[in-house]
Amino acid sequence: MNFPFVNRTIQLQTLRHTFVFQQPSFKQSIRMARSALDEMSATGAFERTASTFRNIVSREPGSVFPVESGRYHLYISYACPWASRCLAYLKIKGLDQAIDFTSVKPVWERTKDSDEHTGWVFASSSTEEAGADLDPLNGAKSIRELYELASTNYSGKYTVPVLWDKKLKTIVNNESAEIIRMFNSEFNDIAENAALDLYPPHLQSLINEANEWIYDGINNGVYQCGFAKKQEPYDEAVQKVYKALDKCEEILSKQRYICGDQVTEADIRLFVTLIRFDEVYAVYFKCNKKLLREYPNLFNYTKDIFQIPGMSSTVNMEHIKKHYYRSHPSINPFGIIPQGPNIDYSSPHDREKFSK
Repeated sequence: MNFPFVNRTIQLQTLRHTFVFQQPSFKQSIRMARSALDEMSATGAFERTASTFRNIVSREPGSVFPVESGRYHLYISYACPWASRCLAYLKIKGLDQAIDFTSVKPVWERTKDSDEHTGWVFASSSTEEAGADLDPLNGAKSIRELYELASTNYSGKYTVPVLWDKKLKTIVNNESAEIIRMFNSEFNDIAENAALDLYPPHLQSLINEANEWIYDGINNGVYQCGFAKKQEPYDEAVQKVYKALDKCEEILSKQRYICGDQVTEADIRLFVTLIRFDEVYAVYFKCNKKLLREYPNLFNYTKDIFQIPGMSSTVNMEHIKKHYYRSHPSINPFGIIPQGPNIDYSSPHDREKFSK
């Protein structure tokens, strides 16, 4: 793709919209859903729509989005599990010197005066809220503004994470599953911990299989519980959640990590839900059949992952609890945040026994 800059701009516009609008049914669904609370089926079940910006940063010659230190910026929310797994990769791969990041405020607010949409917004000053930043690149007031800068006719959700290209001033990708794969391999030439491979070739099929049932039963399953508007879809979802948690507990009774004796992508993807489970999902999403700390292997495993160097800095429990308990007034109209349980995930665990 070695074309002049003017033609490159036209080509990027095509890349932005081909995926979004290639299927009429998908076009219709993303126009209807502007936040997770809109993603409801006629049966009252939560149905997550797909991400829309799906370009890839690549080491391949001629890539529109080449690997360059300092070129890309990651927009995240500490509250969002999908964004948090991208931040986790940034930290544990040692990419935080090559790719900087900005966190939004935890509680959704109005993104424009002209309509009622609420979503992720930036801090208005450096002292407004600890852990929340101003947008250092575009001066945007909200994540929504970034989407509108990247695409003038965008009509979907305004989600995090957002991987932003500073040079071309556009969104590269907003799908966390793809961003973490890029961080794992494409940036190794500038990563401080390039030797860490969270998606090693000999485990890829096992990781892919684990990702599928972990996503369906746990990562997305807790949302299907929490956002269900009828009893039947909630009942189905909660059964699925605990079936998957029981499966994890059984696996972790025999080995240190989900896919064997080394930490992988599957562990990071699972961790971001587990760390929120007792503090938020058990209460707010009605996943109270059994707490995480009632699963001895899962609980110790969560502490084990939390204690990987760099991981603890990606967990801001104050942001997590503020977001869930105060961003969805239809679920928690008074915005009251429970005081507990305040679990110490830095306390000792027993997972080293599988390394002996």
